[in-house]
Amino acid sequence: MPRSPRHVATPPLGVHVTPDGVSVAVLASHATAVDLCLIDPARDGSLRERRVPLDGPSFGVWHAHVPDVAPGQRYGFRVHGTWDPAAGLRHNPAKLLVDPYARGVVGTVDWDASIAGYVATSDGPGALDGDELGPADPRDSAPHVPHSVVVDVAGLRARTPDPRANRPYVPWRDTVVYEAHVRGLTMLHPDVPDELRGTYAALGHPAVVEHLTSLGVTAVELLPVHAKADEPHLAALDLTNYWGYNTLGFFAPEPSYATRAARDAGPDAVLDEIRTAVHALHEAGIEVLLDVVYNHTCEGGDDGPQLSWRGLDNTSYYLHDGNVPARLLDTTGTGNTLDFRRPRVVQLALDSLRYWADVVGVDGFRFDLAVTLGRSWDGFEPDHPFLVGLQTDPSLANLKLVAEPWDVGPGGWRTGQFPAPLAEWNDRFRDAARQFWLADVARLHRGEPGPGHDGVRDLATRLAGSADLFGHGDPPLARGPVASVNFVTAHDGFTMRDLVTYDEKHNEANGEDGRDGSPHNRSWNHGFEGVGDPRDPGTARIAALRARSVRNLLATLLLSAGTPMLTAGDEFGRTQGGNNNAYCQDGPTSWVDWDLAPWQRELLESTRALLALRREHPALTMDAFYRGTPLPGDAPSQPDLSWYDAAGEPFTHDDWHDPETRTLQMLRRTPVVGSSHVLVVLNGALSPMEVALAGRGNTDRRWRRAWSSREGTRAMAEHPEREPGERVILDGVSLVVYLAAPRG
Repeated sequence: MPRSPRHVATPPLGVHVTPDGVSVAVLASHATAVDLCLIDPARDGSLRERRVPLDGPSFGVWHAHVPDVAPGQRYGFRVHGTWDPAAGLRHNPAKLLVDPYARGVVGTVDWDASIAGYVATSDGPGALDGDELGPADPRDSAPHVPHSVVVDVAGLRARTPDPRANRPYVPWRDTVVYEAHVRGLTMLHPDVPDELRGTYAALGHPAVVEHLTSLGVTAVELLPVHAKADEPHLAALDLTNYWGYNTLGFFAPEPSYATRAARDAGPDAVLDEIRTAVHALHEAGIEVLLDVVYNHTCEGGDDGPQLSWRGLDNTSYYLHDGNVPARLLDTTGTGNTLDFRRPRVVQLALDSLRYWADVVGVDGFRFDLAVTLGRSWDGFEPDHPFLVGLQTDPSLANLKLVAEPWDVGPGGWRTGQFPAPLAEWNDRFRDAARQFWLADVARLHRGEPGPGHDGVRDLATRLAGSADLFGHGDPPLARGPVASVNFVTAHDGFTMRDLVTYDEKHNEANGEDGRDGSPHNRSWNHGFEGVGDPRDPGTARIAALRARSVRNLLATLLLSAGTPMLTAGDEFGRTQGGNNNAYCQDGPTSWVDWDLAPWQRELLESTRALLALRREHPALTMDAFYRGTPLPGDAPSQPDLSWYDAAGEPFTHDDWHDPETRTLQMLRRTPVVGSSHVLVVLNGALSPMEVALAGRGNTDRRWRRAWSSREGTRAMAEHPEREPGERVILDGVSLVVYLAAPRG
């Protein structure tokens, strides 16, 4: 009795090399037939194509074993079936489709009108004009779209070092994240050879690795390295999606970040190059995290191109609004949303994550717009199957997993609501630090009424690890402050230097007449917009104030409880000229400039000193929430965390709720025997403040000044030790760190 195709064992999704050919499997659950198309470019530039009908469907999967197909073979799929866009069905065999599981891709989208599934015209790059609910377009898209490539993953792994073998496994409490772009970080580095700049190979170059290790970061978080395509409006402006948040393939590395030699050799060599870079960073003790974009794809809205998922299984892959005619539902702001209510979409994301973890050897992931990944039929669910999968999958559960805890859909702000072991970007930390050190101080300088917000209350909550956000759960407080990924800047927004240099965004180069980018930056230009005239005597004074503000922000970031994330270049004052949305600027605006002025070198040394303080003093790296209770063996008057006012007295209820209070002392202790107490003193007032150092009555320790935002790393040795309770003068708008080791 013949077996039903539904009960035939199918190979794993994608195209995989076997001893005598390849196994092929692709999801197309509404199709009537699927062809594997083997593409061979001819010398005259034309394409020769061999079509192999696939068997199936077996539970929606079409599959076959195809002999005599070797690594390096270009391929795609053509899908037959109903064309009924009003019902969400967009099968059109004239369109060559990229394999969602392709391990390599070559070529780019050239925006010929044939790349649309519907009949369209095009009068230039990125311009598709037609009725997306109209008839199917009969023109062949193969010459105008990227092609999938067969990659011998098993063979590559057998002959090259395994980047999993030397994973550093840095504890969360010791983790310092450095967010960077492969191209932007290395494109201008003077010690990287020209042929390597802007590539995966440059990322693992000794000069780049040395900067990271000397700085003191433990993990590099890379902006997306999945294969990408540009949005149509950028193609029309002759710009590119520099950041890469527009995924074409969830398994293939972006080929443009590989060296010319690797690209010429093919996707096997591209994969080898990124694996080698990960291995090199591991050798230096640095973990590699990937910023991943599973919430949407590069196919855009209903009128977008037909490149992969739309033509394979539009209603299974994408979230629709349930109306007739069928329209895509967008919770990402990009035109489409992958539907994580569907098991096959969850499988796609988990399969991709396992691939990057097991084959490339990366150490974790930051999930872009992660709320979308946890949306079920009734909205966001912390126990969504995808999130459960992350917690339980053997390849993923022990890696570092970080959520961007929002999207643009209903109920999209979910900071603090993801399950352990996920950490989350803490936007409340960002806002509190900017508000206290910049927006509030700007109001005071303008003579406006007091800030009128939370005074120091919100900032103190962030300094202590944001237990109000991350202390919930069963059991309570289990996630610890390390679940809070603290940041003041990220790729999206002003750089640290631009926060203190511009009141307004300056995004004209993006071609959107300044409409893009957030207008709510909590920045302060300190008196005039931009760099200013170096011949003006006031410029130097303003520059000194700006440098102090940057140091205040850096110290707040790097000395707070939680996991700090530093944006590449902020350690020495990188600028984007006021552009707070440089997603399409692949050039000097976005590239890190390593030619440092003297003040930038001083700032770099200050950043290194702050990270050294964090690394060397356990009180600054607690992985459990402070409880404000005595430590084991300490007297009742010695809690792990305590707060004092300028007079050295414990903060009262009235102090916490006084919006005019701008001075605060934070005293942190640790049960580690012989370790130093740490006192962080903040003065957000314009005027100098006399402060009685906290800890009055403690005769076992003296305070030693370790760092000041006024001086940075200079002149520390000139300050004498101080007794607890002794009075010192704290400069206006400044932060000072004191250490107290046990006497004797």
